Amino acid sequence: MAHRRLFVGGNWKMNGDRESLERLVGTLNIASLHDQTEVVCAAPSIYLDFVRSILDPRIAVAAQNRFKVAKGAFTSEISPLTCGLGADWVILGHSERRHVFGEGDELIGQKVAHALESGLGVIACIGEKLEEREAGTTEEVVYAQTQAIAENVKDWGRVVPAYEPVWAIGTGKTTSPEQAQEVHGKLRAWLRVNVSDDVADSLRLIYGGSVTGANCRELASQRDVDGFLVGGASLKPEFVDIVNARP
Repeated sequence: MAHRRLFVGGNWKMNGDRESLERLVGTLNIASLHDQTEVVCAAPSIYLDFVRSILDPRIAVAAQNRFKVAKGAFTSEISPLTCGLGADWVILGHSERRHVFGEGDELIGQKVAHALESGLGVIACIGEKLEEREAGTTEEVVYAQTQAIAENVKDWGRVVPAYEPVWAIGTGKTTSPEQAQEVHGKLRAWLRVNVSDDVADSLRLIYGGSVTGANCRELASQRDVDGFLVGGASLKPEFVDIVNARP
């Protein structure tokens, strides 16, 4: 909807070195980006400071993961206290964290709470696996995941939920625009009942799952699709087309 500003996040995942990321940032810095679209790029943690130092200020930087506490005996984990490294946002609950690294709803909720307390905005991911969709439990799964997040949010103005059907991530498959709209619409209805009318009306719900320059415009035209979390295409020139998906 026109009153909700489009939000496009690029999740670079575990890709890039200084040289390749410098080229990618250079492409973004000279690109003509829709001035009404909020753009965030999620760099690998070791490059957050570097990327922030060379990326145009109109584009925000996100971390790809953060732990649930600020410090402690947690070998290899990364503290949410990353604002000094230039990150304004963090991606939490991504399907790869859930299904590759075994993070559950409770842990993700705790991470959301602490990230918000630390001053970070949160791109909060939810989504069903293929067997869950085929079993007809998509709503049950995404509602439970959203509930675990909602229980840990006080300020919804710094949260952007991202619906990512797991079976459409990195597979080349995507939900149809109608399927994406169906889930987004039901999520907005859930928020209306379980959070508030104001949050349901204003919250941006973004879609993630093999978004490309070819399908982004039709997806962006859906009533309740307010942007994207982009994986592989965020490393390519077509990311600019995705940012500019809405006229």
